[in-house]
Amino acid sequence: MAIREIVQLGDPRLRVISVPISEADFGGTDLKELLTDLLDTLHEFQRIHGTGRGIAAPQIGEARRVVRIDSPDFSYVMINPEIIWASPEMFEVWDSCFSYWGVVFLVTRHREIKVAYYDADGCRHILHARDDLAELLQHEIEHLDGSPAIDQLVPPDKIMTQAVFAATKGR
Repeated sequence: MAIREIVQLGDPRLRVISVPISEADFGGTDLKELLTDLLDTLHEFQRIHGTGRGIAAPQIGEARRVVRIDSPDFSYVMINPEIIWASPEMFEVWDSCFSYWGVVFLVTRHREIKVAYYDADGCRHILHARDDLAELLQHEIEHLDGSPAIDQLVPPDKIMTQAVFAATKGR
């Protein structure tokens, strides 16, 4: 329905723990609009920057447990995603984020994970993800938990985008 503004690092909305979608919300207009807005916003970012694979609802100011993944290799609507298993094997990967675009940083991720989630129709799925998809899902689920990936590097209250810094003078 709409391309939404992406919430930037330093905005307190990125630090809110998202609330689960209730069973009553499945099939409702609000959830459908949120899913459409996530996809439209993701596609606009991809169009402008030529990259990007996923977006979480907090990145458009919605503290709800919803993730939209859309890339040439995989596409998912994930409602109330939860990592239910993570491999002990870890790997390092360069990460970036729409909410602090222009910053790239090295993080350590589980090589494989299993994620339980619901699709837009309310059907439960379990996805076994490896490598790139596992890394992406860990990143997006961290957004739902109010903990952007960059928190692995610095104290959460000590980093923000230039635009947020200019608007708040670092307060």
